[in-house]
Amino acid sequence: MNFSESLKRSQDFRKVYNNKKSYANRFLVLYVLKNGRDCNRLGISVSKKVGNSVVRHRITRLIRESYRLNEALFNSGLDMVVIARQSAKDRSYQEIESALLHLGKLHNILK
Repeated sequence: MNFSESLKRSQDFRKVYNNKKSYANRFLVLYVLKNGRDCNRLGISVSKKVGNSVVRHRITRLIRESYRLNEALFNSGLDMVVIARQSAKDRSYQEIESALLHLGKLHNILK
């Protein structure tokens, strides 16, 4: 199994956004696009509206860790962008993880 990489360039994020295939729940929004590779690429976006840098980095770490631990459940060959909503600010790891898996089920990208 190949491990995922991360989306870093703004044009990669824009390409996923322009696909316009997204689902959302109370805490997260997930955009998905097939990338034609054998590994996934994950991008995480947390706006300044959510909180200061400490809060934003905490949310980023929670999302990244919840994806890393459940990576085997996701199909391969996808570019995914996760956007945190303001309501994700004070949530625990379990709530973020369950929100991410819920969005994976909505997109039908879980094995």
